[in-house]
Amino acid sequence: MIRVVIVDDEPLSRDELAHLLSEYKDMEVVGQAGSGEEGLELSLKLSPDVLFLDIEMAEMSGVELAKSLQQLKKVPAVVFATAYPDYAVNAFRLEALDYLLKPFDEEQLEETVERIRSLHKTAPETPSKKVSRLAVEHDETIIYLTPEEIDYCFREGKETKVCTRERCYSSRLTLRELEEKLGAHSFFRTHKGYLVNLEQVESLTPWLNGAYQVKMRGGTDDIPVSRNYVKELRQKLEL
Repeated sequence: MIRVVIVDDEPLSRDELAHLLSEYKDMEVVGQAGSGEEGLELSLKLSPDVLFLDIEMAEMSGVELAKSLQQLKKVPAVVFATAYPDYAVNAFRLEALDYLLKPFDEEQLEETVERIRSLHKTAPETPSKKVSRLAVEHDETIIYLTPEEIDYCFREGKETKVCTRERCYSSRLTLRELEEKLGAHSFFRTHKGYLVNLEQVESLTPWLNGAYQVKMRGGTDDIPVSRNYVKELRQKLEL
């Protein structure tokens, strides 16, 4: 598990980033701080693996905090998260792992997570226990689906949808929780917001900027595949 601390003086930005990171089951947000000073205290106390730092903060800026972190026995990786692109040069002079611009782009965050994983040589864990049925809802009725019936799952706003060939159902679980439950079956995360059943994939088509689209057997929806997952997806499909 990769331990994360978020340092930002805007509570909404902290909450948004924490929510986005919660979708990655190997990323654990262990603390949040509203100032550079508090961020330094949390770093000393919690020894995180990575800090997401805002730059423009009162008293101690993110850049100043990043410099102070270099004095720690365990120096965490730093990802600057800011609305100001002009600080990029200074950020990389401090050997920042990455530089995220607000508002957060999910594709860019996904690339950042991959860099963090590469640094720590970790990957999402695959559960060994298989679930036999999954509870979903439709018209106030609870329905139990077998994993084999499910084509794909996706996140729509604050709702999670589980789709078969016939229709899409609602699930009370997050996409991250579904990935944990279905990971022992042939399910694969193709995108920040999509989880697909590899047994039901019919085709894989190039799309934009190195990304691809997946089409399911008997389906009409095009499901996005982020470029970071294309290589692994092809390996799994071609076994």
